[in-house]
Amino acid sequence: MSIANRARRASAAIVLAFSLTAAPLAAGAAEDGGWIGTWSASAMPVWGPDFFAPVGIPRALRDQTIRQVARVSLGGKEVRVQLSNEYGDVPLNIGAASIGIAGENGAAEAIKPLTFAGQTSTIIPAGAPLWSDPVELPLEALDSVAVSLYLPDITPTSTWHAEAAQTAWIADGDVTGAATIEPTATVTSRLFLSGLLVDAGPDARAVVAFGDSITDGAASTVDSNSRWPDVLAERVAATGADVTVLNEGIGGDRVLRTRMGESALTRFDRDVLSQPRADTVILMMGINDIGWPGTLLAPGEPAPTAEEVIAGYEQLIDRAHAHGLTIIGATLTPFEDTFAGGPLFGFNDPDKEAKREAINEWIRTSGRFDGVIDFDALAADPANPKHIKAEFDSGDHLHPNDAGYAAMGNAVDLKLLGIEAAQ
Repeated sequence: MSIANRARRASAAIVLAFSLTAAPLAAGAAEDGGWIGTWSASAMPVWGPDFFAPVGIPRALRDQTIRQVARVSLGGKEVRVQLSNEYGDVPLNIGAASIGIAGENGAAEAIKPLTFAGQTSTIIPAGAPLWSDPVELPLEALDSVAVSLYLPDITPTSTWHAEAAQTAWIADGDVTGAATIEPTATVTSRLFLSGLLVDAGPDARAVVAFGDSITDGAASTVDSNSRWPDVLAERVAATGADVTVLNEGIGGDRVLRTRMGESALTRFDRDVLSQPRADTVILMMGINDIGWPGTLLAPGEPAPTAEEVIAGYEQLIDRAHAHGLTIIGATLTPFEDTFAGGPLFGFNDPDKEAKREAINEWIRTSGRFDGVIDFDALAADPANPKHIKAEFDSGDHLHPNDAGYAAMGNAVDLKLLGIEAAQ
């Protein structure tokens, strides 16, 4: 770690220590620490019918409960749930909510009702997120919880996270307190659920994986927690370090432009800088900036140059450093033949490959990042470095399979995150 970066971390620690002594902790937090994110899913706007990709979720729910499962990275004695109506045009009525330990097929145990300012129901204003009150629910690292939301009114599903790679169960009526439910439908997207926080000691800190569908875990096996940040979280948990790993990937996201989720430049403050006690961010994004132009995903959009994508990186680096965060750059993985023969033909061509190589060279050699993770070198086919290895290929020649994600998560040098590997 550079001297400058150590100084940034020391400065951040001083600022954090001052803020913890100058202001009281949120109610329910541990006396010697505070709240920290232990799981996250970036909120997104639901795209309209003019967009190429279908949504695959009901457009609205009414008098129904949705139960969603999430695996924490760091445990605690108390937990809070973060909900989001950030892309809603009308207030969101939560008639009841609960959290419990997740079982199989939508079952839950040790169910606790959630409250909001002491009330069992709440209305979230349009455009706003909301934290629940703390609830006592002892959790160990890597435990899975089930969060149930009862939506009594006609509720447009306006705020979601598209690629959850996790089953959510929808049932009729208020079954937030039921150990088992009879679903009328299932989806593999998140609805209104954007985060979980636990109480933690003063040394706890968060690492944020900030990226696109490859960070989000697209094409990984549903319900298997096989995304590369999941694998990284397992390695961190094995060391016993008080470090959470937060996945803030959005499928289709881009550095410079908004469509499938807001651009990296737009959402960096919300998804990275505002995370309690985050001190490190891993940035892996840019392949969609390169690949989208000239396809059905971005008809008529001008193609950015490699230099323009790099300028976006420079902005994110400067903003991270201004807030005392370490920022690690991850190279862009090979994508030759991506979506070949399908409706997204043209995602890759020689000019786009040249941009990827130029961006990766800058990531490796510019010295602007505080560290580099070379996912490109890991995933490239030795016989054709422009193409992903066959054993890591999900089949679309862009997204890794479970084995590829496992290799990525295991390739991260924990020392870059200030963690000593388990012996």
